[in-house]
Amino acid sequence: MQYAMEKRLKWLGYLTLAGVLLTACVILLGAWTRLVDAGLGCPDWPGCYGRLLVPDSEHAVLKHPDSPLEPAKAWMEMIHRYMATLLGAMVVTIVLLGHALRHLEDYPWYLSIVLLGVVALQGAFGAFTVTLKLWPQVVTLHLLGGISVLMLFLWLYLRVRRSQLQTPLGRRAGNPLWALAALLLVLQLALGGWVTSNYAGLACQGVPACNAQWWPPMDFSEALHLTQTVGPNYLHGQLHADARTAIQFIHRFGALLLGLALVTLFCRYRQFASLRGVLGLTVGAYLVQAALGAANVLMWLPLWLALLHTAGAVLLSASFCMAWWHWRQLKEVDGGSRCVELISR
Repeated sequence: MQYAMEKRLKWLGYLTLAGVLLTACVILLGAWTRLVDAGLGCPDWPGCYGRLLVPDSEHAVLKHPDSPLEPAKAWMEMIHRYMATLLGAMVVTIVLLGHALRHLEDYPWYLSIVLLGVVALQGAFGAFTVTLKLWPQVVTLHLLGGISVLMLFLWLYLRVRRSQLQTPLGRRAGNPLWALAALLLVLQLALGGWVTSNYAGLACQGVPACNAQWWPPMDFSEALHLTQTVGPNYLHGQLHADARTAIQFIHRFGALLLGLALVTLFCRYRQFASLRGVLGLTVGAYLVQAALGAANVLMWLPLWLALLHTAGAVLLSASFCMAWWHWRQLKEVDGGSRCVELISR
């Protein structure tokens, strides 16, 4: 019995790690699909022009005469859906394998159920992305959902590994500094999704100034208008230039706040060996991500660089999740840091 449980835990460790990697691939594939304007390559869901494989042009024109078939974009969209379906099947397998372990004290059974629910919700967002014609609110939520699946998979993997090693799980109390950094990261990811879903990536030319001004004309009310009309095709966006400039400007300001929070975390906990490396990785990922954002603006958003910017968001999110995990397992007594004292002055 004990051997069977250990074997099951071992397989769950493999599956959850594979899930982390597959989720990252699905996120990047989704970004690529969006960047090449293939999000509506198939105008229906879950099939493509009513079929599970991309059909020929004759069938497509009969099924959706108002949406001409572009095979390359249709295949890009369908490959993304196939990969997402595989990810969903992997989560179901993890839940089924973990069912026999649900009574173990340290097994994260409820976390696997939460992951299953989030993946199901993410599938719904994928459907709404198509049926609501790239409505920015849904596209942004779809991006956040993908990052949420990644973080849950990573946390589940860490929990399963902890169960395999049979070591006690750290459960440190909440800390306002970590909570603030996490909130700023989520808001920045949401702003990044809002930038891309409203096609505001090139609304500000130049770095650090925006359109050769420190405070260019901006329409914040329209930029943050979350009740846009459902119905129009939002491919290439519907907002006017000043609203898109405001979105880009807010995203840059959010990046600055997030950087300050991450550097403060590093300074606060750098004396702990178990946290120094992973927090250094988080700060490094942030710096790379900021540099990629600036390069995208200066180089007019080339496909490969925009895709790297999405990969940077994945790396930053995963590294922050790892840092939070290590902080939760920290056994040393917290000590003050001179660095925090200097920052607070």
